[in-house]
Amino acid sequence: MIDSLILQQGSGWRAQAEVFDEIFFVFLALGTLVGVVVVAYTLWNAYKYRDDGGEPKDDFDAPVVGELPTGQGGPKAKKLFLSFGLSAIVVISLVVYAYGLLLYVEEGPDTDGEGDIEIVVEGYQFGWDYLYPNGHTETNELVVPADARIDLAVTSRDVWHNFGSSELRFKADSIPGETSHTWFSVTSEEVEAQGGEATFLVECFELCGSGHSAMDGQITVLPQDEWEEWYEGTQTDDEDDDNDTDNDDGNGDEGGD
Repeated sequence: MIDSLILQQGSGWRAQAEVFDEIFFVFLALGTLVGVVVVAYTLWNAYKYRDDGGEPKDDFDAPVVGELPTGQGGPKAKKLFLSFGLSAIVVISLVVYAYGLLLYVEEGPDTDGEGDIEIVVEGYQFGWDYLYPNGHTETNELVVPADARIDLAVTSRDVWHNFGSSELRFKADSIPGETSHTWFSVTSEEVEAQGGEATFLVECFELCGSGHSAMDGQITVLPQDEWEEWYEGTQTDDEDDDNDTDNDDGNGDEGGD
């Protein structure tokens, strides 16, 4: 596991999108550097050892087909084994670096349970239902706070779906009878950059029927205080709806009597 001091900055921690962007940039930069060095060295050797039509020098040590340098004497063998060694170091370093970051993406940041929110996501043809810890349900719009780890338990009520957001770099299978787990987070800086309310597109990434292409949703991210006010309001609205339902049932019974 990569040390949390490396992955976390100050009191915050990194979103999946930031981690994947960093991995992409590191591999792109290093790959470009290695490519430039290899191509430049190849072209230089092609020019240096070009056939100029003259006789080869007496000390010219030409390679022999099928013969592997042993590393004992001669500059050719030293260059060959040096290139093997450098290549191994670069590849192993990249593997260790990327694996550590991917472990972080898989397990998520350690928040000690503070500020975590677990939401159940249920896919259906052709939409998404979100069940909050207080029992409130939203359809097709997931409203969450900034600077919090949002844990998602993803399932389906009918066929296979795949819930995710390309902008936030996460997705999870939505399978009937099974539950997939993933997480994401959005910083308050990102929310402020979008004018105080950040929105991200949700899509189904598994062909699930004729309405698959229209199975879109939205993640709305609010500042922490605004989200808490919204969340408290959902509980009040749900209680009012329950009371209205009870009253309607009572009136119906009286009418029957």
